[in-house]
Amino acid sequence: MDISDTLSPTREDGSRNITRHIVNDLGQAIVTERFTAATGFPVEARLCEQYGASRPIVREAVKMLTAKGLLRARQRAGTVVQPEDSWNLLDPDVLRWLLKRTFSIDLLIAFTEMRMAIEPRAAGLAANGATGVQRSAIGDAIDRMFRAERGDDDPLEADIAFHRAVIEASNNRFMRQFTDLSEATLRFSIGRTNEYAGVSRASAVDHERVASAIMKGDALAASTSMSKLIEGALNLLLQAGNHTLKQSF
Repeated sequence: MDISDTLSPTREDGSRNITRHIVNDLGQAIVTERFTAATGFPVEARLCEQYGASRPIVREAVKMLTAKGLLRARQRAGTVVQPEDSWNLLDPDVLRWLLKRTFSIDLLIAFTEMRMAIEPRAAGLAANGATGVQRSAIGDAIDRMFRAERGDDDPLEADIAFHRAVIEASNNRFMRQFTDLSEATLRFSIGRTNEYAGVSRASAVDHERVASAIMKGDALAASTSMSKLIEGALNLLLQAGNHTLKQSF
């Protein structure tokens, strides 16, 4: 056996790790506006030197960022940074980088409005068609939330587990694509909404109402309960946003 055959997987893994590092570093730099259309984007040779990477690896990283809508190759202009309207905001990486920006109440409101459009419907679908395993995952998440209230589990992780389980149980292939996106927004938003509500964690009882309706197969009640849950968070954010706006005048 050629020794290169035994080394190639390691090399491939190493290349992927380097590429991923470059994508993450440059993506965050673009989204947090260290690189803009005005300031320009580094040329390939500079990136190779900066990251100690080959041209194919740098090109692959740039290609991945282009696919996310952050960059665009232009004739005679090289690679340029795209405006935010061109970014794929549903890409979990782009969303994660957005969360590295200075806190914005408007961004948090937009995230929560998106959840309002997805999660109540997902809860209704879960009530109609969740499998036994999926129902168990929802029940387990509720148990975790009650344990968190007693200090025996992590409140954030338990809350996220519940919302992930409900979206998964919708069995809608498109909604399931929002699972990672929902988790990222929850990690960003739950702490803020709890802070505005004057509590340290989400209410297990309120979440249990959604779970109970799903278990009973009551799609309307499941959807309504989830809508009220998220609407409560949204109203807190809107009130906080109005307060912030008034303070700025």
